[in-house]
Formats: sequence, C-alpha cells, structure tokens
Amino acid sequence: MANTNVTMRMDENLKFQLQELMSDLGLDLTTFFTMAAKQAIREQGIPFHVAREIPKKETIEAFQEVEEMKKHPENINAYSSFAELLGEVEQDV
Repeated sequence: MANTNVTMRMDENLKFQLQELMSDLGLDLTTFFTMAAKQAIREQGIPFHVAREIPKKETIEAFQEVEEMKKHPENINAYSSFAELLGEVEQDV
C-alpha cells in the first residue's frame, strides 16, 4: 500500500501536549492519527463523542443571576472584607 503525506495546522501547545501524551503511551503522532483514521472508517463516523456542552440548570441560573446583577448593580451587596462576606455566607447556611 502506498503512503501519502498529510499536512495540517494545529496550535503549537496542543501539539506539544499531544506528543507528550502519545509518547507516554508509546506512540508517535503518525501512529495516533492513523489509528484514529482507521477507527473512523471502521465505525463510519467520528471515533469519539462530539457534542455541544449543555450547561446544567444551576449554571444557567448563575448566568441569569449575573445578567440581572449587571442590569441592577444597585442591588449588589458590597463588603469591606472577605471576613464580612464569609460571615453572611455562614449565616445563610
């Protein structure tokens, strides 16, 4: 079977991290990408889970709270020290 070259661009830091990981696993990048390509062909799809990250309800509520705080900064509590803030948190618990 004839080989061919594939050229791709990747963030330098990402490449370094991937090389380190593959090296720890006893692989090089060519072997890793060949394995991924073969798995994709075998599965007739991307060989790993690809999805949008859907925030949890608690995260969505936190985003909404921040938006409300931006709209109404006058309703935001101000504290003169971390101890004062911690005291209020402890009272709420």
